[in-house]
Amino acid sequence: MKRFTSTAIAAAVLISSGQAHAKAQASAPPMPQAQPQAPAKTPDSGQSAMVDESLAGQRYVAIGSSFAAGPMLPPAKSGAPARCGQSMNNYPTLLAERFGMILTDRTCSGATTNNVLGPWGEIAPQINAVTPQTRLVTVTIGGNDLNYIGNLFTATCLYRASQLPPGSKRAACGAVKVPTEVDYARDEMQMMEIARRIRTVAPRTRLVFVQYLTPLPQPGSLCAATPVSEEHAATTRRIGQRLSEITARVAQAYNAIVVEMNQTSAAHTPCDTLPWMIGSPEGYDGSQGLQWHLNFAGMQATANDIAWSLTRSGVKAPTPTLTLLPQTVQTPAPVIAPPPPRPAAATSRPNASKGASTSRPKR
Repeated sequence: MKRFTSTAIAAAVLISSGQAHAKAQASAPPMPQAQPQAPAKTPDSGQSAMVDESLAGQRYVAIGSSFAAGPMLPPAKSGAPARCGQSMNNYPTLLAERFGMILTDRTCSGATTNNVLGPWGEIAPQINAVTPQTRLVTVTIGGNDLNYIGNLFTATCLYRASQLPPGSKRAACGAVKVPTEVDYARDEMQMMEIARRIRTVAPRTRLVFVQYLTPLPQPGSLCAATPVSEEHAATTRRIGQRLSEITARVAQAYNAIVVEMNQTSAAHTPCDTLPWMIGSPEGYDGSQGLQWHLNFAGMQATANDIAWSLTRSGVKAPTPTLTLLPQTVQTPAPVIAPPPPRPAAATSRPNASKGASTSRPKR
């Protein structure tokens, strides 16, 4: 399996996102003048009509960008396009495992709403994976249309360049992009269209919009793990607020569940004791996921909140199962000489931890 450095993956995500956004602006059809109407709440489309339903063995499609894909969060998922950066520990995989669902993971780092509705080079439209048999769809999208997380990479570059001694050679960072009202309106119309098409193809599916996690602490609380200026932090917070409002309106219009990860993660930023996001600490090696993205704790918390929302809406609670564990780079184990043979029979270890062997083999 190919290995990618943090810098290379970050560059790929930013370049892919920027190119896709540019193409979307150039090729996107004119925005419709009227907002799509929400479908009527029929027995086949309303969430309340599907109570006490088990999702075990049912088909689940995950749609979204890097916050759902989990770039560089080990271990990598085989079979997915390399540039999508899907992780075996991303929240769609953890959620599917918990409920025993059959997952079709179409999440892809750098994806915009245009890549959900249409092809992205060799990658088919994400929405094409939704069929009448689909019983769950999760969506985390819209951030790349507004340069939400991409701006954090740029802001980090600009901040670190500003800290260099005078005369030092500085990297070409670009500029933080502030979305216009047209950008926000287009993002909302695109997300409305995503919801409409899902409802049209799979009227009985449970549709869940998952909000982006909050990447920065409150004003005045930036830390070494969030190396951006207060000005750029304020821009990021405004984009995040507008994006969350858009997502909530789309979910309400199409009778979908919205999981407020933006709120529950507010006390778990990179500056908090138990962070759910990585930030961009100095010297970070990328071993726990791409900077400014979710770590394993963030993915697990997201899966937990979605599971809670599903059971609250009438889905049968899953039978507890083993969960995927975060993967870390293993260091070589020290060579230890074997103990001398013991004449006695195997003895138990009363203080052995659960899950480990509690007896030694006979010698």
